[in-house]
Amino acid sequence: AIRYNRAMRELCFDCPRSCGIDRDKNLGFCKCPNKIVVAKVIENFMWEEPCISGDKGSLAVFFSGCNLHCSFCQNYKISHSIVGREYSPKEFFELIKSYDLGKYSCIELITPTHFSSLLIEALSIERFPIPVVWNSGGYEKPQMIERLSKVVDVFMPDLKYYSSDLSKKYSLASDYFDWASKSLIKMRQLKKDVFKDGIMTSGLLIRHLILPCQAKDSIKILDFIAKEMPDTYISLMSQFTPISKEKMRKLYPLEYKLVLAYAEKLGLNKGYTQEFSSSSQDFIPNFD
Repeated sequence: AIRYNRAMRELCFDCPRSCGIDRDKNLGFCKCPNKIVVAKVIENFMWEEPCISGDKGSLAVFFSGCNLHCSFCQNYKISHSIVGREYSPKEFFELIKSYDLGKYSCIELITPTHFSSLLIEALSIERFPIPVVWNSGGYEKPQMIERLSKVVDVFMPDLKYYSSDLSKKYSLASDYFDWASKSLIKMRQLKKDVFKDGIMTSGLLIRHLILPCQAKDSIKILDFIAKEMPDTYISLMSQFTPISKEKMRKLYPLEYKLVLAYAEKLGLNKGYTQEFSSSSQDFIPNFD
C-alpha cells in the first residue's frame, strides 16, 4: 500500500494505475497532463440508453486519453492519443456553462476517470440544473467514487471483464475486475435510482459489451451482478466493432442471444438490449 502524505498531494493516484507522478512534469499511463483534455463536445447526443439520451440527447463531452487503452476501443483515435484542447478546472466549468443546458437531458462525461480529481474541482464550483453522468470504463477506486458521488448524479460504468487473463490481454489491467467490482458496489451503495420524466436523475446503470468468443466471461459478470446488486439497471451491448489494431471478428447473434437468455434466467430484467445494427462504424463519432 502507498502511504499518502502532504508532500505527495500533487502526485496522481486517481485511478488503480497509481502512477504516483507529478503530471505537470511527467506523463503516466494515460499520457495526459495536469489539465482536462477535451477531444470533442457533441450536442444532443442521441446514441445512448433512453434514460440517458431521452428526447433531447445529452451534452456529450469526450475526453482524450484513457486509463485502460483497450485494444478494441471504438474511440481508439482519441483514447490512445492526446488530441483536443486543454482546460483548467475553472475553464472546464466555464465551457459547460457556455451551453444552454436546458436543451439537453444531461451532461455526459465520457471516459473521464483519468481526470477525476480535476473534474471534481470543476464540478464543485456550482451544481448544474441537469444530471451529470459519469460514463466510465469501470476501472476506478472505491475511495474516488466516494468523492465523485458528491458531484456526479448518475454512474454509468462499463463492467468489461471477469477474467484477469482477458483484462490483461486487452487492457493491460489484470486487476480490472478486483477494482471494478468494488467500485460498482460502492456506486450502488451511494446512489439510489431516481427517474424524472423518463430520465435517470440519480442512480447506477451498468454497461457490459459482449465480446466475440467470450460469452462465458459475460455469464460470470451476470452472476456477479445478480448476487451483489440484482435490482440494478444493466445495458447488454452487441455493438462490438473491430476497427482497431486488434484482430477480432464481429459478435455472432447466437452469442448475444445466449447472454440475454442467461440474464433473463437470473431475473436481471431491468435495463436495455441492443439491435445488431448497432455494430457499425456509422455510430462512431467523427473525431477529426
